Amino acid sequence: MSEENEMSFLGHLEILRWHIIRSFFAILCTGLIAFLAKDFIFEYIIFGPKKSNFATYRFFCEISEILCIQELPFRVQSRTVSGQFSAHIWTSITAGFILSFPYVLFELWRFIKPGLHDYEKKNARGFIFVASFLFFIGVLFGYYVVTPLSVNFLSNYTISKEVFNDFDLNSYIGLLRASVLSSGFIFELPILIFFLTRIGLVTPNFLQRNRKFAIVIVLSISAIITPPDITSQIIVTIPVLILYEISILISKLIVKKQTQNHNDFKGTKHS
Repeated sequence: MSEENEMSFLGHLEILRWHIIRSFFAILCTGLIAFLAKDFIFEYIIFGPKKSNFATYRFFCEISEILCIQELPFRVQSRTVSGQFSAHIWTSITAGFILSFPYVLFELWRFIKPGLHDYEKKNARGFIFVASFLFFIGVLFGYYVVTPLSVNFLSNYTISKEVFNDFDLNSYIGLLRASVLSSGFIFELPILIFFLTRIGLVTPNFLQRNRKFAIVIVLSISAIITPPDITSQIIVTIPVLILYEISILISKLIVKKQTQNHNDFKGTKHS
């Protein structure tokens, strides 16, 4: 019996390995496309928030002339021999992961699907679409909101006129990458709460009772991924708190559905 269980466990590991390999291959292929599109990726996407005509800066300028940005006072430099090539490689891999995220979720779904009951498969219908949609919304939020706020604040922050802001290439791209990916994963909060509620680790009452602690955590996350000014933190905090409230609603619907299914099962059993 132990040998059968061991073979079953090893069999699951083998299946998981192939799902990971296919996901990695998809990221690699998409990353190769991004690698070949170097001029577009770097000129219009990576260095977009560095330009004063970036969409976010134009939007701020339309709100008020006080918020208009004429020029961002910094340059991006590469101070290592392999700096530009390394930045090209890692940016391509990051772009490959973001673009192939729905397929990675599809492989994850194919792995966990056989272990689910029919009603669980039915309730999880649309998982790939919803999770991918939230991730891409988070990525766009990180790119068009978090990144320009961070770049604008940090580029204008000075401790002395003797110090010039010449940012390292990898440091600049690292800031953009962290802002985009962290925002993308933060926006997956409703999906996370969905599964935690399904397996019974969280309840709507738990989420509501600990809302004040959640607010502290959200503010801490906002302080990490944004510059330390109040305006930026508030801008990032608001959508995350909205996602938290949506997660509570989702948790309530799941518990209500589970209770209904349990009552239906008891009624069928007694009859």
